[in-house]
Amino acid sequence: MKLIVTGAAGMLGHDVLAAARAAGHDVTALTRAELDLTDGAQTVAAIGALRPEAVINCAAYTDVDGAETDEAAADAGNAAAPANLAAACDSAGARLVHVSTDYVFDGSRPPDAAAYVESDPTSPLGAYGRSKLGGEYAVAEACHDHAIVRTAWLFGPHGKNFVATILRAARERGQLEVVTDQVGSPTFSGHLAPALVAMAAREERGVFHGAGAGRCSWHELASEALAQAGVPAEVAAVTSERFPRPAPRPAFSVLGSERPDPIVLPDWREGVRAYLAAADEAEVAA
Repeated sequence: MKLIVTGAAGMLGHDVLAAARAAGHDVTALTRAELDLTDGAQTVAAIGALRPEAVINCAAYTDVDGAETDEAAADAGNAAAPANLAAACDSAGARLVHVSTDYVFDGSRPPDAAAYVESDPTSPLGAYGRSKLGGEYAVAEACHDHAIVRTAWLFGPHGKNFVATILRAARERGQLEVVTDQVGSPTFSGHLAPALVAMAAREERGVFHGAGAGRCSWHELASEALAQAGVPAEVAAVTSERFPRPAPRPAFSVLGSERPDPIVLPDWREGVRAYLAAADEAEVAA
């Protein structure tokens, strides 16, 4: 299959590019420097010239706190840019696989509640979530052949992420405070990437959830990562009030699926294990 991966220099884009190549696809990688998705004319021209069968969009504005003070920038990256890409894909007859987020939900469910599924009502708490939901609407409206894949708590070896931050802080300080009142579905980018590539070849359209199996708190994720990495540290359990942030975070971000043929990813603990192995390999290669 002839594929384009946008946002190819990012954490997820890097792994999607690798997964697509490993699957034997003819892949073109496009970074932000190579294609400005906020430029509609440029986007239509680029996709039209390359004539892909599918595009996997990993490009996004990801500064959750920054979005609160610059919502226009978040909207440009997460709503206007996907709208341009969706229109370009539709014009070129290409399928669009677009990555979205758990932040489209308000997270008001209790920690032991049923996971959010694709048809659950959306109600984002902040500017970032609103911008991502706007991107979902734009993709669905502008591109007939689309798949919107929501994921959560993404971490991978080719970008800033929670697991790397925890390991570094533990090695430097030996004592950490991590919140227990936010629960979600940690997702290793190396597990999500091949699922996105597979989605490019599927025929189903609409919204899909793709996140690591199981659920845990940030405190549990930190403790598991430290245990697997063999890094001794004291991890104190605190609430979100201990770390006030400009942007509100959903307290409950567990994603599940109601689809008959859902995206199934390994358990989040397997994701941690795979991440540590990939991070070691990346460090050796560097």
